[in-house]
Amino acid sequence: MRVVILGSGNVATSLAHGLAPRCEVAQIYSRRLAHARRLADAIGCPAATDDPAALVPDADACIIAVSDDAIADVIASTRGNNDGALWVHTAGSKPISVFAGHGRSRYGVLWPMQSFSRAVVVPLDEVHFFAEGSDDAAMADLLALGHLLSRHVTVADGAQRQWLHVASVFSCNFANHLWSLADELLAARGLPFEAVMPLIRSTVDKLDRLRPAQSQTGPAVRHDREVIARHLDLLDGDKREIYRLISESIMNRHPLEDHAQ
Repeated sequence: MRVVILGSGNVATSLAHGLAPRCEVAQIYSRRLAHARRLADAIGCPAATDDPAALVPDADACIIAVSDDAIADVIASTRGNNDGALWVHTAGSKPISVFAGHGRSRYGVLWPMQSFSRAVVVPLDEVHFFAEGSDDAAMADLLALGHLLSRHVTVADGAQRQWLHVASVFSCNFANHLWSLADELLAARGLPFEAVMPLIRSTVDKLDRLRPAQSQTGPAVRHDREVIARHLDLLDGDKREIYRLISESIMNRHPLEDHAQ
């Protein structure tokens, strides 16, 4: 498979490194030529460009891995190039219909449900990818492309991806924000965040064996209102409100009689 990657940022970097050993990455496109060249050099790709009209003409797949807001512009600016190729975007929150009306006969979505950073290449073998194709043939090609990257490729339409995206915000972005708040609380009192790292790792490790609700611990699941009140007295501002709301949510989902059993 001969692939063009449009993008050089967080997602594009890991995709490029994941695809390079398994297929021919023929070109990297970026609005910043220096970024395109840097990623191309890193994976041994022979071509880089910042000109959307200069894509190699014989790609089997063109993967758009840019920010959500830039996807439509990239699709429009490359119209007439490789229209017969499989065109793919990698965003969880953008519908497949963003390709409609731009002359592409085969297109789809291949979304990796993962948090990416340009500075860290993420191994993709265990990342779950979710695919949606414009027709059965496009879907078959999307699944083949996905399986070059990962063992976990699932068909999911736009509505399903929206729920997956919400779930990823809860499980990743919100969880990380809570860790940031914990870091602020500890740092303000000269205490190391490293102290809670074993607790975080143990909590995540348990999810290999238990559902999240089964592994819930802490004062809220015990309905220990005395401890909760003491903690709330220590906090102020948004930290206090977040603590209160999450504690109430835990108690609502874990009635005291269930815990007693």
